[in-house]
Amino acid sequence: MTDSLALHYQQQLALHDVRFEKIEHDDALVAIVYKLTEKNGKQLILKVCPRTPDYLREAYFLKHFETQLPVPKIIHLIPPEAEYPAAVLMECIPGNILKASEFSNSLAEEAGEILARIHLNSTSGYGDLIDPNSLASDPEKSFGLKFDESLMECEGHLPSGLLAQCRHYYQNHCSLLSLADGPCITHRDFRPGNLLAENNHLTGIIDWASARASFAEEDLCYLEHNLWVTAPQSKPSFLRGYAHVRPLPNYLQLMPFLQISKALATIGFLVKQGTWDNQQSNLYRRNREFIDLFEWMK
Repeated sequence: MTDSLALHYQQQLALHDVRFEKIEHDDALVAIVYKLTEKNGKQLILKVCPRTPDYLREAYFLKHFETQLPVPKIIHLIPPEAEYPAAVLMECIPGNILKASEFSNSLAEEAGEILARIHLNSTSGYGDLIDPNSLASDPEKSFGLKFDESLMECEGHLPSGLLAQCRHYYQNHCSLLSLADGPCITHRDFRPGNLLAENNHLTGIIDWASARASFAEEDLCYLEHNLWVTAPQSKPSFLRGYAHVRPLPNYLQLMPFLQISKALATIGFLVKQGTWDNQQSNLYRRNREFIDLFEWMK
C-alpha cells in the first residue's frame, strides 16, 4: 500500500506503474527510504531527506564519487517544496545491507580499502563542502563548533557537572587536533549498515548525508567506538585493507578525545529527536555509559 508521502513522489516522477515499499530498519534515524519495483522487475531507491542539507550532501557526494566508488547512480533529484522534503531517486545496487555479525575478514579488508579511497580525496579546508565558504583551515574551529552544538543539545538532559567535565576535557585536549590527518573527505557514518554485499563481496556504500571535509581519524573513531566493540575480530583485516591504499593514521592518540565528542553528539541528537528513551534507547544507553565511565584524568 502506498502512503501519502510515497504517493506524492510517485505522481511527481510519473511512476504510475511502480510499486513503493518503505524500507524499515533499526538504524533509520532521519531519512525515509523506499524500494521501488517496476513492472519489469527493475528496482530503484527513493531516499526522502527531511533535512535539506542532508539532501544536498547526498547529491554532492554521490556525484563526486560516481566514477571512483561503488555508489548508487543518481537518476533524478527532487528539490524541497513548501510541504514536501527533497528526495533522491537512485539506482538500486545489488546486495544486502551488512550486519556486524556478517562482517567477514575479506569483507572487512574490502571495507578498509574503500574507506582509504574516500580519504584519498583531499580538500581545501575543514567543514561542509556544500557550502565551501564555511571551510576553515584549522580543524579545531570546525570540530569545536560541533562540540559546542552537542553540549547545547544535551543541556537540561545530562547533569550540569557532567557537561562541565566534558567542556573542561575538550579545552585541555583540543590541541591534539593539530595531529589530525586531513583535510579530506570523510563519510562520518561508515559502518556495516551502510555497506551492501553479495556473495561475500562489497557491492556498494550508501548514505552520504553526513559526509563532509574533516580528518581521517573521525571515520576511524566511529569504528573504534561502535563496530570494533561488538565485532573486534574484523579490526585487523579492516586496518590491513586500509593500509593497502594509504598510510594508516596514528589514530589511537586521538581516540579518547574523539569518542567523547561522538558520544555527546549521539546523545544530543537522540534527545533532540525524542528517540533516546524509546526506539533508540540501546544506542543512547551505550553512549551514556561511555561518558559516565570515562576516565577524565587520562
